[in-house]
Amino acid sequence: MTVRPGVAERLSRMVQLPTVSAELDRRGIDDFDRFRELIADLYPLVHEHLALERVTDLGLLYRWRGTGDGDPVVLMAHFDVVPAADDDGWTFPPFEGRIHDGSVWGRGTLDDKGPLIVILEAVENLLADGFVPERDVYLSFGGDEEVHGGAARAAADLLRQRGITPWLVLDEGGAVVDAPMPFIRVPAAMIGVGEKGSATIRLTATGEVGHASAPPTVTATARIARAVHRLSRNPFRKRTPRSLRTMLAMFAAHTHGPVRLALRALAAMPWLTARLFARLGGEPAALVRTTIAATMLEGGSAPNVLPSRAVATLDLRIAVGETVGSTAARLRRVIGDPQVDVQVVKGSDPSPESSTDSPQFAAVAEAVAEAYPDAIAAPYLMMAATDSRWFHRFAPAVFRFAPIAMTIAQRAAVHGVDESVTIESLERGVRFHRALLESVSGTGSARGGTTHPRVAETGHPLH
Repeated sequence: MTVRPGVAERLSRMVQLPTVSAELDRRGIDDFDRFRELIADLYPLVHEHLALERVTDLGLLYRWRGTGDGDPVVLMAHFDVVPAADDDGWTFPPFEGRIHDGSVWGRGTLDDKGPLIVILEAVENLLADGFVPERDVYLSFGGDEEVHGGAARAAADLLRQRGITPWLVLDEGGAVVDAPMPFIRVPAAMIGVGEKGSATIRLTATGEVGHASAPPTVTATARIARAVHRLSRNPFRKRTPRSLRTMLAMFAAHTHGPVRLALRALAAMPWLTARLFARLGGEPAALVRTTIAATMLEGGSAPNVLPSRAVATLDLRIAVGETVGSTAARLRRVIGDPQVDVQVVKGSDPSPESSTDSPQFAAVAEAVAEAYPDAIAAPYLMMAATDSRWFHRFAPAVFRFAPIAMTIAQRAAVHGVDESVTIESLERGVRFHRALLESVSGTGSARGGTTHPRVAETGHPLH
């Protein structure tokens, strides 16, 4: 096996390019074009042997032609990042790419240039060893994921128009964690089998302009405040998705005593799981219901002037079983005020949940076992949106997992301060992707659909 030294240095160079998609209007696309050129410079064999197709100005679609005619594998990542400033409190400047204490520090090291680089490393190493896959392999890298742009959608549409149905799609999502839930302390590779939908909804109320010393009974701002309050007092229905039941059953097989009994009970009684998780709040609650967060409030031009218009912007993460349309309709019913306009600014429905009882999931689990032997490969429902949502409309197996180990502090640093990834984790990520590509090309057991033993241990009929 050929392994090139210097993955940390290569990631550092990627971090040094501030590919901030939210600032495209100000910065332009020069850094995004430089990123594409950097890939060619750092990965000469990828540049030589894989055909590159530009998809929109910000999408890169590489094709590694296989020897057979089976449906292809699509490995996804994005190279745009969210904004970061030196004065936010970073230990090292966010776009310096500092290598320190066994880690690479900077914006994008976890989201998502670290997961992207381990794909390229694995492909470059396999090419150096003369490996040729049986299936075609596509690398779909987007430059506008953080602004819900169209690069990934265009790539998915392009393959669909060509009659290409991926056998497996793997994008960012879950990671390898030590404590997947507050009461579960076992190493786990959290593999997203689906993702919640998302919607941005704007509430608008109008009112009479006038002096604040003589307000009417109900002002525009009061209508908006009342609407937001009613929504907070009337949360969406609780429901336990299939992936959560499967996850709990899987964890039960790797725990003991009262915890095992409790997990088995929760897996068998979804109504109880929904009630418990809703009471826990935070991430557990978000797993079992659609969430609403009022993120922006607007209205007024002076302290003593009644505004003619007040606006609240809501961020919704939509649970499996609901749609953008059904959630907007429920908001109107709960608000119960015809003077408050409810407008869907943008939205996408939840994805279906890909089966864990499949050769594709087995292939991912086997690759996890190669890179992280102590970790359980466990399914879960992802709460954020990824570029892979454009593939689930026609691909049978779409999973969301970055083969990177993340502590609680590292997870908190995603979109925050002091984002960093360990060099050891990058090396394990390369091992994961190499094992996955070898497996789906017939050199591993996943081709034949054999379920990995660490997946099948539960014996629970929830898949």
